Amino acid sequence: MAGPRSVHAHVRGVVLAAGEGRRMGMPKALVRAADGRTWLRRTLGAEVGSLRLARFGDNMRDVAVTEGDKVEAQLRFGVSVNTYGVNDLVAVVGARASDVQAELRTARESTPSWHGAGGPEVLVTKDWREGMGASLRAVLEQGPGEGTVDAVLVMLVDLPDVGPDVVRRVLDHVDAAEARGAVLARATYDGRPGHPVLVGRDHWGPMAATLAGDEGGRHYLAEHRATLIECGDLAGGQDQDTPTRTPGPE
Repeated sequence: MAGPRSVHAHVRGVVLAAGEGRRMGMPKALVRAADGRTWLRRTLGAEVGSLRLARFGDNMRDVAVTEGDKVEAQLRFGVSVNTYGVNDLVAVVGARASDVQAELRTARESTPSWHGAGGPEVLVTKDWREGMGASLRAVLEQGPGEGTVDAVLVMLVDLPDVGPDVVRRVLDHVDAAEARGAVLARATYDGRPGHPVLVGRDHWGPMAATLAGDEGGRHYLAEHRATLIECGDLAGGQDQDTPTRTPGPE
């Protein structure tokens, strides 16, 4: 007999941050916002007391969960409620990887919410010069997480105005899906495709086999008719390639 269905899908967050940032003049992972934090740290959710990006993997997003809450939910709704921590985040790095890893070590030391979990996993890709496709391929080929992971949600490190509201809307799509592993979706901004992108586990192998260059999964998503989730009312979704402004994701 199958166990009860979880309230929320188990989604692992992936931040692609391996590029050298030629137009920026440095890897975007190491660009510092006005408050002194790097873009990677802010995108991963290194602010004390909160996880940005809608607290990836937390099956009771925005709610303080106790064991009693879990039991009550299971009795009331016939579902299981699991919680997943900050170690359900993956940072893919490449250019100046040692500097980026040093920044993440500093972030772990200064972020209480990371102390027990050890902080986000770091995946160093040696093929980062090939472009975004190589970074995403590295994640998908390793199989992101255990069998309980339904999907990965892929973000870029250089999206200044894409915040928790956008991610929650995209995560709602996989939560509602009947077959969560088959989900394929992406955010759009006034009809323009953007990030975050949801990739269900059924697509990890097939998508990885198509990835090359700096186009990421664009062609795969189009060919397989990914669901488009309009988020233009929440953000502009434009990436930032030059140092004209560096507020970082809020």
